[in-house]
Amino acid sequence: MGEKIKVWVVDDDRSIRWVLETALKREGYQVTSFESAEGILSLMHKDMPDVLLTDIRMPGKNGIELLAELQQRFPSLPVIVMTAHSDMDSAVSAYDGGAFEYLPKPFDVDEVVHQVERAYEHHKKRVSVDNIRAQEEATESGIIGSAPAMQAVFRAIGRLSRSNITVMVNGESGTGKELVAKALHQHSLRKEKPFIALNMAAIPKDLLESELFGHEKGAFTGATSRRKGRFEQADGGTLFLDEIGDMPADMQTRLLRVLSDGEFFSVGGHQPINVDVRIIAATHQGLEKLVEEKLFREDLFHRLNVVRIRIPPIRERREDIPLLLNHFLSKAAKELSDDVKVLDAESMKYLSSLPWSGNVRQIENTCHLLTAMCPSHIIQLDDLPDELKSLKAAEETLVEGDWLEGAKADIAKRLLAAEPDIAKRVVASIEKLLIMQALEVTNGRRQEAAKLLGLGRNTLTRKIKDFSA
Repeated sequence: MGEKIKVWVVDDDRSIRWVLETALKREGYQVTSFESAEGILSLMHKDMPDVLLTDIRMPGKNGIELLAELQQRFPSLPVIVMTAHSDMDSAVSAYDGGAFEYLPKPFDVDEVVHQVERAYEHHKKRVSVDNIRAQEEATESGIIGSAPAMQAVFRAIGRLSRSNITVMVNGESGTGKELVAKALHQHSLRKEKPFIALNMAAIPKDLLESELFGHEKGAFTGATSRRKGRFEQADGGTLFLDEIGDMPADMQTRLLRVLSDGEFFSVGGHQPINVDVRIIAATHQGLEKLVEEKLFREDLFHRLNVVRIRIPPIRERREDIPLLLNHFLSKAAKELSDDVKVLDAESMKYLSSLPWSGNVRQIENTCHLLTAMCPSHIIQLDDLPDELKSLKAAEETLVEGDWLEGAKADIAKRLLAAEPDIAKRVVASIEKLLIMQALEVTNGRRQEAAKLLGLGRNTLTRKIKDFSA
């Protein structure tokens, strides 16, 4: 068997677990066994089997209860139910309730292996279809990309189809975090219900509580009527909380309570309000670092960080730049009721070589500008505005050796663009460059790299972990 297919076996009978594990491992499967169903779902947040076999009668949570939970949260996972003859009615009910197959005990080991193989093939086809559908819907939503890093994003959206699981979306400013959140919503069972987005950094602190939870008439000066907050507006649907790292400490506490209890009080309200909302959170910051610095609650972080999707910056998917340019030129033409402008080979090559530190948003804004300002149908190099040419000049200055001048030009551009958290992001970028170069010089030996940089090994390890967050 060319690939290691992961099979989980849940049965309180040690001999059954041993027989199944031995038989499946002999066929090349990667097998993990559990003596109870307790804690299985929480483990799936870190790792996911391709096929799961479970007994029905077990102490504590039984197999039927486990199947019901799996159907709600991971409906694409094939589950094979094992049962004694006395449980046959339950087994048939389980089959009707979503089990891939049921096997009466005592079973033939070869039949178990055969059914696991069938279940995996079924799962693979279903996931493949979900991935294709997710990519099509994501593309319709404006998520463009054929680079391997973007294919990983599409696969994640496909895997999370029909799931209510909480998702954390990480990515630099301008990478398209809200587009991914919308694609997750459109690809879920909640797609007919509202998608509500709220940027934590854009709402004044004193208004945030009312914005999230609503307020009653007379709750404060100016509250002339009752107003629903974003949680109520999103009931049955999805609430997207962008830049969650900027949420004030008191709001973090309230959000944690909502996620724990499923209810909250509006400002000035005395009756609890219950809602059914899926949370998708996003940030360009490393939340682990904020947790370490006591700026973000660790318990809230773990509540939000159930599944993480990382959106790559443009520098990690440069082959997608021509696709993005053509897509946004077409989109800008529709918005401006103009003919679609076309980049000639020279201008396309030039634009594809730019750093695009503002990521997809910067490319979109540039295409809008080019569509509005270029008089001819074909965009040539001379038609490009001076600010785009200066980006290349800054990059060339950096390559030629005067990196400080190049950095000055880049920082000036960021300041003019009013990018958020400029100091933090520039310092982090330089620090990352230093560490990566030191690791390259030492061939990946962290202790030597830490010594060259004047850092402790633990500090270096923590910073490397922050980079991948």
